[in-house]
Amino acid sequence: MTIYFEKTYQRSFGTFPLKGQELHDAILAAAEVGYRAFDTAQMYGNEAETGAALKATGLARNDLCITTKVDIANFSEDKFLPSVEQSLKDLQIDQADVLLLHWPTPGFDIKLSLQLLQQAHDRGLAAHIGVSNYTAQMMHDARAIVDAPLVTNQVEFHPLLNQDKLLKAATETGIPLASYCSVARGEVFKHAIFGEIGAAYGKSAAQVVLRWILQKGVSINTMSTKPANIAANFDVMDFTLSSIDMDRIEAMTRTGYRIVGKDLVPYAPDFD
Repeated sequence: MTIYFEKTYQRSFGTFPLKGQELHDAILAAAEVGYRAFDTAQMYGNEAETGAALKATGLARNDLCITTKVDIANFSEDKFLPSVEQSLKDLQIDQADVLLLHWPTPGFDIKLSLQLLQQAHDRGLAAHIGVSNYTAQMMHDARAIVDAPLVTNQVEFHPLLNQDKLLKAATETGIPLASYCSVARGEVFKHAIFGEIGAAYGKSAAQVVLRWILQKGVSINTMSTKPANIAANFDVMDFTLSSIDMDRIEAMTRTGYRIVGKDLVPYAPDFD
């Protein structure tokens, strides 16, 4: 079982691309409604501001689950561990709850970066480790390379994209999935089905989408700067989608709408 399904951590608050006062206010609003899992990355350039905002919430450290990710620019023996130490300093914590590799190594020889990730775990810099944007085959390869449990593969996951191959790999490897772009950056709202289903439950289209992801066994990562949306994205635990509605939404995965691909990230792998 992934750490993200402990406590309230299955609903994580993402911080990309927020910075400055906007980031500070959003984190405080998220903490106020109950978020205790927060997600950042070296690549986002906001770890220090995230750390300051989390400190300002007044929440106890052991109530928080803080995830950060190592940038591919630091996937070398001389840079990896120092970069993690700097992330911890910026976040004002002694240990990351979850440390991820943000992307597969360009060229896709993933062994060294995974070994360095293992070292970060062994040295106590991270309580848990995982990966992001890995293909199904990479998940199998990673499981064979790393001794410590990999608690997640954070990937693009929403009802407009079929990720059955990754879900199958998650079952086979024991590496659970976590979602980003959970509402496809608003693309889901162009499809009436989500609002129609939501009306039957007294929930919004976004809440239906997020609930569908959770019921697929995938934790969610959402971001908003609007307090009402921040609260609504958290308020998805008091209803259950029927099997019929789950199947109706499942049919939408044939849309094949992908946000993060080689056109956006040239070093992305050939996704499943």
